[in-house]
Amino acid sequence: MSAVQGQTVVVTGAGGGIGAALARRFAAEGARVVVNDLDPGRTKDVAEEIGALAVAGDASAIVEEAREALGGHIDVWCANAGLASPGDAFADEAVWAAAWDVNVMAHVRAARALLPAWLERGSGRFVSTVSAAGLLTMIGAAPYSVSKHGAYAFAEWLSLTYRHRGLKVHAICPQGVRTDMLTASGSAGELVLAPTAIEPEDVADALFEGIEADRFLILPHPEVADYYRARAGDPERWLGGMNHIQRTWES
Repeated sequence: MSAVQGQTVVVTGAGGGIGAALARRFAAEGARVVVNDLDPGRTKDVAEEIGALAVAGDASAIVEEAREALGGHIDVWCANAGLASPGDAFADEAVWAAAWDVNVMAHVRAARALLPAWLERGSGRFVSTVSAAGLLTMIGAAPYSVSKHGAYAFAEWLSLTYRHRGLKVHAICPQGVRTDMLTASGSAGELVLAPTAIEPEDVADALFEGIEADRFLILPHPEVADYYRARAGDPERWLGGMNHIQRTWES
């Protein structure tokens, strides 16, 4: 029996890409799913395809509506909605603010709304779609890299703070995934991410393997673990290597 069979699940940013793949997989595993996206049409299309419920709107503000749609009970929240947010240190304040709001604060707001019920009953699962950029970094995308570091830090904090009270947390950190976000990453994405890009369904497979193993860190690209160790063990060498990639991109 699947670990999520019969459970109630909300997937934000599920109108396409990783979110749609997660929604499809949860539904296939026997969960009752709410599909959320800012685009009402895409939300409805994915929901109808998998026999799920559609709740369109800002991921920061739909917890109560989704809970009501699921009969008053949410078992799993997939904080998947995100912004690619390219730019450097000189990116507009509005770009930085939007990246932080969507990539970090939407997770915080969802947790605020979900935690009281989860802690009272001693169970709940929070799935954060972060990015390998949250463990490492991404050239040409300062707001994205910084905010994804924040998303990872918040997921980590949730896990270490509440795991003894029944909360399961998973941080998904893929590199390139063949989605609209990869296309939007432009030449930097083509250089760094596209050569090893995987399908959204591969990300869903990695998550479910992690759920079965009760593992916090989900790495659809296993080589990210080696990069993460290299970054921590010899930051000067790692920064030099990343700067080499930066210079290649600029040339």
